[in-house]
Amino acid sequence: MPRTALRNDQWNRIKDLLPGKSSDRGVTAKDNRKFLEAVLWIARTGAPWRDLSEPLGNWHRVYVRYNRWCHKETLGNVFDECSKDKDPEHLMIDDSIARAHQYGAPKKHLNMMKRLASQEVV
Repeated sequence: MPRTALRNDQWNRIKDLLPGKSSDRGVTAKDNRKFLEAVLWIARTGAPWRDLSEPLGNWHRVYVRYNRWCHKETLGNVFDECSKDKDPEHLMIDDSIARAHQYGAPKKHLNMMKRLASQEVV
C-alpha cells in the first residue's frame, strides 16, 4: 500500500469536516480517510485516475466522490484546515512530483518551420 499522506493529528482535525459520520446509516462516510489518501496520492503522483492503486479503492468510485466533494467545497475546507500546519511539505505539489500531460506542452509550429525551410534565399 502506498505511504500515507495524512498524520493522525491532521486526520483528527479534519474528520469532523467531512460529510457523514461512521455512525450514520449507509456508506456515506465509509472510510473517508482512505478516500483522502487516494486523492492525495493522485495529486502527488500526477497519475491518471485509472492508475489508482487497488488498496486505495476503485478509481471510478473515488473519482465520482472527489468530483462531488469538489462541487460541495468539502475538499476546499479540508485543504484549508490542513494548510494551517506549520510545515505542510507533505501536501505540496510541484513540477518535480507531478508530471505534465503530454498535451500540456506548448505546440510546436512545424508548419511555419516547413514554410521557412522551403523558401529560397535570394
